[in-house]
Amino acid sequence: MAEFLDTQGVSYYLKKLIDGADDKLYLISPYLQLNNQLKLSLEDRHKFSIDIVMIYGKVSEINPTDSEWLDSMPGIKLMFHKDLHAKCYFNEKEAIITSMNLYMFSQQNNVEMGIYVSKEKDEKLYEQIAQEVDRIKRGSEHRTISVQKVDKKKQPESKPKTEVSSQPIKNTKKAKLLRTKELSQKTGISSRKVNSWFVDNKLMYKKDDVWYTTKKGKEEGGVEKDGFYGQEVLWPEDISGQIKE
Repeated sequence: MAEFLDTQGVSYYLKKLIDGADDKLYLISPYLQLNNQLKLSLEDRHKFSIDIVMIYGKVSEINPTDSEWLDSMPGIKLMFHKDLHAKCYFNEKEAIITSMNLYMFSQQNNVEMGIYVSKEKDEKLYEQIAQEVDRIKRGSEHRTISVQKVDKKKQPESKPKTEVSSQPIKNTKKAKLLRTKELSQKTGISSRKVNSWFVDNKLMYKKDDVWYTTKKGKEEGGVEKDGFYGQEVLWPEDISGQIKE
């Protein structure tokens, strides 16, 4: 029979469910923001090439850090369901139905509850959950993470730290706006170092894994936009000439 879980119980059994997956793993949650402990567990399961599917429902709720991490895990299938509100975590032996999103804030701050179902102890209920999980998957769209990568072979063995340019940044508000990835492609500098340059020049800052422009950044044409993986900052194309590694 099903077992009731409080907040701590949901977190405990979720990690146990991920660690115990030998064949398939489905993580269904409108919001996705993984803590480091769950990432390590997923990385371990990823090594064994099991079927891992993550289904989410909020377009703007995957932050850049998680986007880069997902890009490094090609075996994880990312899917989107526009009407998703259910939270369900499922492997070939057990399932959790819960109020808790796969979201760091929820895991650390919210009061949650759920039920744990073992296939061995309640096969009928487990199969009902399995059918609904399959229906949600069939109604979801496959999504691909796209993160700019740097060819390490072309990089010097000793990389200098990002330097703050002493040149004044010219006002380029009317220029074409580019994302960090596009600025990286244009300059040949990694996206991480491009972001560091903006931070060092006090044009941009990061809070709770979200990028924001400073007052100075706005004056230089920086614009905050909701992107596919969350809020991002776009910059005038001409500013690429000022970015130094």
